[in-house]
Amino acid sequence: MPVLKLRRIDLTASNAAAQIIKLRDQFRTDSEVVSAASKKKTQAVFGEALPPVRAVERICTDVRDKGLSAVLHYTELFDGVKLKADQIRVKPAELAEAHAKVGDDFLEVIRQIRYNVLQFQSGLLHCDAEMRVSGKHELQVRYRPLKRVGVYCPGGAAAYPSTLLMTVCPAQAAGCEQIVVCMPPNDKGAYNREMLATCHELGITEVYRFGGAQAIAAMAYGVEGMKPVDIIVGPGNQYVALAKKYVFGQVAIDCIAGPSEIVVLADDSAHPDYVALDLIAQAEHSPGVAVLVTWYEPLINEVQVALEKRLAKLSRADLARDSLERYGALVLAPTKAAAIDCVNAIAPEHLHIQTRDPDALVDDIDNAGAVFLGPFTPVAVGDYAAGPSHVLPTGGTSRFASGLNVNDFRKRTSILRFTRQGLKDISEDVVYLANKEGLTGHAASVELRANDNGPAARPKPKPDKVPAAAAPIAKK
Repeated sequence: MPVLKLRRIDLTASNAAAQIIKLRDQFRTDSEVVSAASKKKTQAVFGEALPPVRAVERICTDVRDKGLSAVLHYTELFDGVKLKADQIRVKPAELAEAHAKVGDDFLEVIRQIRYNVLQFQSGLLHCDAEMRVSGKHELQVRYRPLKRVGVYCPGGAAAYPSTLLMTVCPAQAAGCEQIVVCMPPNDKGAYNREMLATCHELGITEVYRFGGAQAIAAMAYGVEGMKPVDIIVGPGNQYVALAKKYVFGQVAIDCIAGPSEIVVLADDSAHPDYVALDLIAQAEHSPGVAVLVTWYEPLINEVQVALEKRLAKLSRADLARDSLERYGALVLAPTKAAAIDCVNAIAPEHLHIQTRDPDALVDDIDNAGAVFLGPFTPVAVGDYAAGPSHVLPTGGTSRFASGLNVNDFRKRTSILRFTRQGLKDISEDVVYLANKEGLTGHAASVELRANDNGPAARPKPKPDKVPAAAAPIAKK
């Protein structure tokens, strides 16, 4: 087996900052990191080598303008599956059959994880709030669940029942009544027994055989046989992430959740095999970014050796090796502070702190989608079972974005009520600022009410006289 060619970055080098930025930006939505196979497919579909952002715009526009016919067209071209209109939605009998055949062991695990996620997410629910100033005003914030949720579940390298759990359960905890699931029409998506069985177990009845950017556009704009949704959540490849970005504003989205990322921050106490397997676990998504940052130089070589040893024993070793060589790195920092600065600059999706005292470092981490502390908290625990959703911001977007949770499926409304005295007390400030902005109508709407008694109160209308009973219509 060839030696693993993993890039090394020394943060004391003059070009280190540029190398870290390049590492971070590999999977930004505007990047041009596209496989040769993807380029070839795009060329065949569009007749020209469109960059991903242009291809996604074309797909989304066509779905918006042409509806289901465009979705079926792109499904045939990209997925190689020719569907008819009556085949796009998975029938209830198919969901029930998959559930009946999948096996009790699988369903027991799904039920336990569902319990974990619902317990955690339900505890995060924002509550309605109210502030009262007696006799003057009342201010409230009210939360309501979104009516219709769209979940995208990828089906490329593997089938992901975990993604159904990590997206559907927070929506159910929020009280959302209509949940739509879209999956690619293949044996890892909408034709996968475990995926369909999980949908049935979770009570999802609306499942569609759409994948890629066309699925995102279909959920956003609606097509024949499928109503549009209010929010689209779930991870995916670069095309899915770009499509979510494109339709944002037509619908809400969770975050830019693209290819997986991990940074392991480690010191001399870290076990090289633990670190190696954590890096491999994300790299095997293929593509996936996997980075070690340490100020303990011997760990670099120890992890390199451990990676070679562990890759030799894994079924997806070739995929993980390719990701590690293309997107991974071993980073040596001169100090602990420099290592922390590096992590914050990368702003990873997952950060695993494997140091002697991880609690002493976590407060200095500003940018990470999720943080895993200590040697016995591998990222896989969060990916599958712990409770927080594994749908997390990628591509450096954890600088400003957060992972999916129950409150993303709820909208809040402000409710205000002022008395006459309350309006008088606040009117001077409102009128002053409104006039400063030249919005004299705003000012006048307050002044009229605050500076006099306003229009005379109208007397209550007298009740109308009860009309006499109408004479019955004579039958002819």
